[in-house]
Amino acid sequence: MRIVVVSDTHMPRMAKKLPDRLLKELEKADAIVHAGDWTKPSVYEQLAAFGPVYGVAGNNDGAELQARFGLRKLLKFEQCRIGLVHGHGAAKRASTEAYALEAFKGTKLDALVYGHSHIPVRKTAGGMLVFNPGSPTDKRKQPLYSFGIFEIVGNALRAKHVFYEDKA
Repeated sequence: MRIVVVSDTHMPRMAKKLPDRLLKELEKADAIVHAGDWTKPSVYEQLAAFGPVYGVAGNNDGAELQARFGLRKLLKFEQCRIGLVHGHGAAKRASTEAYALEAFKGTKLDALVYGHSHIPVRKTAGGMLVFNPGSPTDKRKQPLYSFGIFEIVGNALRAKHVFYEDKA
């Protein structure tokens, strides 16, 4: 199973369309996960044209998106349990990851996906993958735009980032 992982699209303010590099990977996706800050429901529609979309709302998402997605989800793909949260609410951006981990404290996960900071992260903590895809449209102080790809076979999860320079 191939899952494209995105967060912090902030559309249409940061981009009028999904970047070509992301579109290329969406064509091969079995599922799409969005960790919040869509900002408009139309982003869901664009992603849903490629496959099933699972997501949560972020701090820049209005009432409609919050009602549609909620703030926290536990997903299961194949044998993998993935926690999904935007990560906002932390006092400082540096503690976004700690805040996201706290949202699933006591829950057995294979991976935790969060967004909010726009900083790509891929590491292991407490035996689980901790992953922030970064942003495909708003890199802020990062050198490149980014999103993630998960490949799941049985209970084996591999994760990587896709980095690129041009969000066109």
